[in-house]
Amino acid sequence: MRSVRMRILVTLLVLAVVGIGGWQLLPSQENKDRTITVGTTDAVTGLDPAGAYDAGSWALFSNVFQSLLTFEPDGVEPVPDAAKSCGFAPGDLKTYRCVLRDGITFPSGRAMTAADVKFSFDRVKKIHSDVGPSSLFDLLDSVTADNARTVTFHLKAPDATFPLKVATGAGAIVDKDSYPADALRKDAAVDGTGPYRLVSYTKGKLAELTPNPHYKGYLSGTGRPIDLRYYSDSAKLDQAWKDKKVDVASRTLSPDVLSRMTPIDPDERVNESDTSETRNLYLNTRAASPLHDVRVRQAIAWLVNREQLAATVYQGTVDPLYSLIPTGITGHTTSFFDAYPTQSTTKARALLTQAGVSLPLRFTFAYGVGQGPGAEEAAALKKQLEAGGLFKVDVKGYEWTDFQERMAAGKLDAWSVGWVADYPDADTFGQPLVGTGSTMSTGYSNKDVDQSIRDSRRFADRSRAAADFQRIQSDVAADVPLIPLWQRKEYTVSTEDVGGGQYLADGTGVYRLWRLDWI
Repeated sequence: MRSVRMRILVTLLVLAVVGIGGWQLLPSQENKDRTITVGTTDAVTGLDPAGAYDAGSWALFSNVFQSLLTFEPDGVEPVPDAAKSCGFAPGDLKTYRCVLRDGITFPSGRAMTAADVKFSFDRVKKIHSDVGPSSLFDLLDSVTADNARTVTFHLKAPDATFPLKVATGAGAIVDKDSYPADALRKDAAVDGTGPYRLVSYTKGKLAELTPNPHYKGYLSGTGRPIDLRYYSDSAKLDQAWKDKKVDVASRTLSPDVLSRMTPIDPDERVNESDTSETRNLYLNTRAASPLHDVRVRQAIAWLVNREQLAATVYQGTVDPLYSLIPTGITGHTTSFFDAYPTQSTTKARALLTQAGVSLPLRFTFAYGVGQGPGAEEAAALKKQLEAGGLFKVDVKGYEWTDFQERMAAGKLDAWSVGWVADYPDADTFGQPLVGTGSTMSTGYSNKDVDQSIRDSRRFADRSRAAADFQRIQSDVAADVPLIPLWQRKEYTVSTEDVGGGQYLADGTGVYRLWRLDWI
């Protein structure tokens, strides 16, 4: 992902009364086992790490599973979690070895071994779920359990970013005795070793979490009991917040609610942070798609007004984005601003005329229902793209799981979806989004882009990969398999008696529920 600078608007209540001791800000004994309720609109695709590659699922995974590595708050380099140590073989970015910590046990009481680690990575690749994270391990050739505590990863080509991928939800370690080797687990249970245990789960409604008393890893301790409540859209989360049904609201309250919040309200804490989460308009480049011709896609790029989207639909809670890689990440450019500096119906019409298509060109635009103001954004984009009579856009909303499946199957013409960076490096915006066989299933394939992605992975010093990422962004702006729309600001809101909200999400992909506490 990226190095994220967190701007904390409100972190502590001001002690205005002389004589109030600092001890009163510490969690009281009576709140020790009191549950903190967190509300979110991030849907969970599934509880099996081999079959989920979305923000909602990975937020849960980072609490109930362990990976060999994890990220410190605001960190850009992974640190050991289930592992005691990890590292590449000297002078070899193709061999990566980890040694497990002692004493990590699954809920069954069985000790975690290197065989469980091998099993977990092997099944991600073997199952190769359409909505799973197997694409992150495209360069993983094989995994060997050298002994009970040592595991070695053998890569097909040098990949300095491999440790970052291991630290994600894709690297979650499961109990080999509880998960099938060649199919996804279907029940609503989890057998992980993270800081929390999943007590119960009701899809789309509630995940009840209790601290894992047997956790051993990077953290020095676990947090309070958590009820993670899921809401189908921002309006329902807004209402739950107003009705005091949640103590913390995160990802995402509506822009209308966020724009009215103030850091001086004594009843709530508002934490705002920069993130590298982006949202793009993706275009189906396949031969059967009405958007197959690159000139058609370039014409669309000339019509998108991202400043208007940010200012109206999102009311200033996001920033316009002009390239594949967001600001704050090494290698970022403004390639789309350079290629399409202003909205121009004239230039768009000229490209469509060259392409020889009949006007208006009709295509379908899809969005995931409940994923923030998707309907409002779709309506605004439809209006922009239909300007001048060049396009006729049919807007359709789909339930989140249905939306993902249609996207993966290449059944959509155009769609917008957010991308939460998997790890703090520009590489997470490469292969998954624009590489051949990308997770976004646009059908896009460019040998030069693929080569630049491979070249960028050769450098342990990631600043040396900047030139490769600049070439990728230039090629993407010319080919337009996607159009960057905006970069999110992260907002977490909590009641005045809950602390730690500023640490919940920091852009590393880890959702730190254990940092929440009563004041």
